[in-house]
Amino acid sequence: MCGIVGVTGNKDAVNILVNGLKKLEYRGYDSAGLYVNDEGKKDYLVKRTGAISNLKSAVDDMDISGSAGIAHTRWATHGGVTVENAHPHYSQDKRFYLVHNGVIENYRELKEKYLSDVEFTSQTDTEVVVQLVDYFATKEGLNAKDAFKKALSKLKGSSYAFQLMDREEPDTIYVAKNKSPLLIGLGEDCNVVCSDSLAMLNITHDFLELDDGDFVTVKPDSVEIEDKDGNAVNDRKPFHVDIDASDADKGTYPYYMLKEIDEQPNVMRKLSSKYLNSDGKPVVDNDLLDAIKQSDRLYIVAAGTSYHAGLVGKNLFEKLAQVPTEVHVASEFAYNMPLLADKPFFIFLSQSGETADSREVLVNINRLGYKSLTITNVENSTLSRESNYTLLLHAGPEISVASTKAYTAQITVEAILAKALGESDNVEAAQNFNLKQQLGLVATGMQAIVDEKETINELSKKYFVNANRSFYIGRGIDYFVSLESSLKLKEISYILAEGFASGELKHGTIALIEKGTPVIGIITQSNTAGLTRSNLEETMARGAKTITITTESLAKDNDDIVIPDVDELLTPLLSVIPAQLLAYYTSLNKGLDVDHPRNLAKSVTVQ
Repeated sequence: MCGIVGVTGNKDAVNILVNGLKKLEYRGYDSAGLYVNDEGKKDYLVKRTGAISNLKSAVDDMDISGSAGIAHTRWATHGGVTVENAHPHYSQDKRFYLVHNGVIENYRELKEKYLSDVEFTSQTDTEVVVQLVDYFATKEGLNAKDAFKKALSKLKGSSYAFQLMDREEPDTIYVAKNKSPLLIGLGEDCNVVCSDSLAMLNITHDFLELDDGDFVTVKPDSVEIEDKDGNAVNDRKPFHVDIDASDADKGTYPYYMLKEIDEQPNVMRKLSSKYLNSDGKPVVDNDLLDAIKQSDRLYIVAAGTSYHAGLVGKNLFEKLAQVPTEVHVASEFAYNMPLLADKPFFIFLSQSGETADSREVLVNINRLGYKSLTITNVENSTLSRESNYTLLLHAGPEISVASTKAYTAQITVEAILAKALGESDNVEAAQNFNLKQQLGLVATGMQAIVDEKETINELSKKYFVNANRSFYIGRGIDYFVSLESSLKLKEISYILAEGFASGELKHGTIALIEKGTPVIGIITQSNTAGLTRSNLEETMARGAKTITITTESLAKDNDDIVIPDVDELLTPLLSVIPAQLLAYYTSLNKGLDVDHPRNLAKSVTVQ
């Protein structure tokens, strides 16, 4: 959710921090701020609510400079959206400055025990920590490092990523991490800190990953890491992020979401080249296949869009590999684990690889000794590091809050893995499934759909811009796509949108149909096409305005959106594209911020 950046040893620290925050806008924010120190000569604190551009304007007006600093974009958890609640927070004597991602669960108790005489300027849990650091430095005579460590030792059951600066040590940033993502970037003559490598790719492509409990002292020419027991860590090797900084730019597109929708045909081609050989055989680690084959049930764990991709994956694993598969919402599974099979294998789906709820499940199943695979877009992310196996999505940076290409990439990787499993067990369905050919058809079909954007734009204007509710319906795999399609519409257009199994309409939902309510039927499965059409007729009889998304082989003369034919197992890769575009154009036509919908964050790193 919140974004962190820091730099020490570079005279252009202010621009580095502001540009870093700009790269983290996708994570969601409602305010931003920075603290910079010009080698102890002068220091500056600037905070603003709203867009990063507001902070940049303030910084430009003040003409500030510095060689070390920390900055933060806030997504409100404790306290409203105000300048006072924005980070960085500072101690009462203005010696210490702190930014923080995460939640401090016992901040009230700490405030009452140690800080009853402190006058607080915010309603945040973060300010309690910086005041606590100052308390231990002032009352007990500890230096900044030891005072910070002692404050950290008082935090209970907390997830956090911290940066602390002491104006008496103007070139030093103290960093602490637990459960919340944080990286150290190794630059030339400077070092940086960030919660996502994208923020600092213009400075470095080499990063050190941090483990839970790590404490780091970052100076311009050194990085000292201590583990949770205080032992020096000298063997931490940097990893290289092989992404061009320009990959995270919009280019000529007005919004990232449209760019990422348009990138999906190329993602299909890239996944085909990465995971399928010239004969169309999947290239998947045999150790991973053996580990799954030793299990008796797959458990897919995910949240949001990734959960919907998991529902499609269940169909793929059961049809192509004949492996019983369950799909679970991570936040529910974490604290209400169901009765498991004797030999479970877990698959985690996450675009960022940092989803806090999924990570909680992974910690639990690691403790139980079960094997796991993470399918993610981000190499060296937390879920990737802590799982036994990783398959990458190779989708490139996804910046828009509304996920598009990560969803289709997840389904594609699931299909590749399901085919590999089925072939290794001589499952006929897998052996007869020409995935390489089908992914070629999918890529071509996606391109054909995105090339007809204006048709979908017109449907958006006609049916959705003035609607206050809408429904997607379908059966089987189309129902799963209905869930994802409705999520896209609701999250960026703010229309109350729901996805339903079409056969369930008459069991209550049809009571919500009013004159003019848009109802979109997804019809790509031959065995249920007639049933879904009949259900659409039922809504039309109640005044609904119906729209259809269907395949060429199942199309009727009056269908609205007709997509190319592909194998029915892979139709979600095409049927979701019109839904993504409908959501995009509805948001655009309503004058909303497509990439940054209210109250939402790209990477949900707190539970």
